[in-house]
Amino acid sequence: MDDPGHRWLNQHRSGQRLPQAVGGEGVHVIDEAGRRYLDGSSGPALFCLGHGHREVIEAIKAQYDRLAFGYSADFTSAPIDALAEALVEQAGGGMSRVSFVSGGSEATETAIKIALQYHLARGHSGRTHFFARRQSWHGYTMGALSLSGHPARRRPYVGALMPVTHLSPANAYRPPDGVAPDDLVDHLAAEFEREIHRVGAERIAAFFFEPVVGAAGGAVPAPDGYARRMRELCTRYGILMVADEVMCGVGRCGTWRALAHDGVAPDVMVTAKGLAGGYAPLGAALMTETVYRTIADTFGTIASVHTYSGHTAACAAGLAVQNVIRRDGLVAKCRDDGAYLMTALNQTFGQNPHVGDIRGRGFFVAVELVRDRESKTPFDAGLGLYKRVKDEAFARGLLCYPSPGTVDGMSGDHVILAPPYIISRAEIDRMVEVLGQAVDAAVASALKDAS
Repeated sequence: MDDPGHRWLNQHRSGQRLPQAVGGEGVHVIDEAGRRYLDGSSGPALFCLGHGHREVIEAIKAQYDRLAFGYSADFTSAPIDALAEALVEQAGGGMSRVSFVSGGSEATETAIKIALQYHLARGHSGRTHFFARRQSWHGYTMGALSLSGHPARRRPYVGALMPVTHLSPANAYRPPDGVAPDDLVDHLAAEFEREIHRVGAERIAAFFFEPVVGAAGGAVPAPDGYARRMRELCTRYGILMVADEVMCGVGRCGTWRALAHDGVAPDVMVTAKGLAGGYAPLGAALMTETVYRTIADTFGTIASVHTYSGHTAACAAGLAVQNVIRRDGLVAKCRDDGAYLMTALNQTFGQNPHVGDIRGRGFFVAVELVRDRESKTPFDAGLGLYKRVKDEAFARGLLCYPSPGTVDGMSGDHVILAPPYIISRAEIDRMVEVLGQAVDAAVASALKDAS
């Protein structure tokens, strides 16, 4: 009989059994051998308040002592009401209604359904097509995966995915061939409008995009003016703009709503990871009053409810996390200490011949690794450089978030740092120092194997 400890599909990494995590303190995770790991990526940009935050834990325990879950088809609750009010207040941008779910993929699915219901309510039943971008990631459920412009992750399911028009990524470091950086926004706006006319505006429901691209591109902020131009085109052609802030939102980029940095408001936004900070599964789709009222006046409600939507204890966790973020000024800390982090990264990697770009906002940053800095040529995908970086960092006690496919979904490597908001500057220094050692070791081994 198989060892029961090996039944979990993700039990192994690089051919070895994963260590068991048994504890967490602040920005550190502790394994079964007592080894401490500095969590430089908050897992997948998740643990915004770090680990073992007593105030949050006590709030969750207190809610469980009262009621674990009042099924939201039958009851509201104090946590769900208070959290909804807090999110609307912190998001701004005209957001006025909230639909709670259990994570980012569910939030994306809810946004898809909101867009379809919105247009149906307005008598535009033909608006069922979606636009998104290449080098994007919106989740692993089938609708979210259809939106995602990530070839490697899409490959096993391509024949079953819904058709989506994928536009060029908005990446100033890697603009389309022949496009000068100063012309990038105009080029991308022209492409969007051209594709609108090709598909037919009367068929398009919504445009989904990440204000700062996460795992698929490596903390890529859109160039100045891009979001505003896309907002103008969406409005002109009656297309809903959906901002996917699952990774980049809830203050991580230095503004609670990431798109606020660009001075733009979407029609719908989705959020998740930093909402409850890993203390409970929680996500949300927020929408404007116009979007909500259009649907509600016709259908009575948004038809997208799951069993655990608005889970009482999960909302209590989210409320506790948001209260700490607001009380302790952690959004401003992400902005200020994010600048400190960027300076540290530039000092460590700025002259590294195998670091092509250092980018991001706040506590959501990345370095892109290249074989040749001048030509921006990536390492051969077969070398698995991102895996080498992860393993070298892990061996040195650092958790980071390397990913492949940076350039085109198949080739290219980047490493994301997205530390807990509570990290100190001394811990930032240590994080960057260890990452520098890990990158040097990983690149050296890759170059040796390539020769």
